[in-house]
Amino acid sequence: MEFIYTLKELPQIAKQLLFIGKDFSVWAFDAPMGAGKTTLISHVCKELDIEDAISSPTFSIINEYQSADGLSVCHMDWYRIKDEEEALRTGVEDALYDHDKIFVEWPEKAAHLLPENTLFIKIIIVDPETRQIIIKGL
Repeated sequence: MEFIYTLKELPQIAKQLLFIGKDFSVWAFDAPMGAGKTTLISHVCKELDIEDAISSPTFSIINEYQSADGLSVCHMDWYRIKDEEEALRTGVEDALYDHDKIFVEWPEKAAHLLPENTLFIKIIIVDPETRQIIIKGL
């Protein structure tokens, strides 16, 4: 499944992704630096009724949020992780199974830790305002 969208359409795309990915707890975002992974995740979190400011957990590795109705959300950024061994030491494996929704940036750093039932979302930069999303795992 594929979508092409502009930055102005992010709220609608977030809604569509939540509908498409409703049966997946783990979503893995594959995209180059600056493609808008965190921006897209923040829009999805807003649709989940999370009121906290969403920021990239590049240095903390894991950010946790709670929605107004009690949904637990984990946002992980594996950019600084060197390998699966380091990922295990930082506790990402536990986090993959301990939340209602888990969003992972840079999943390729420890891909073997992702559960089988993971939704893969690839973001491609088309131009400064336009992105393409390719969804796999359905």
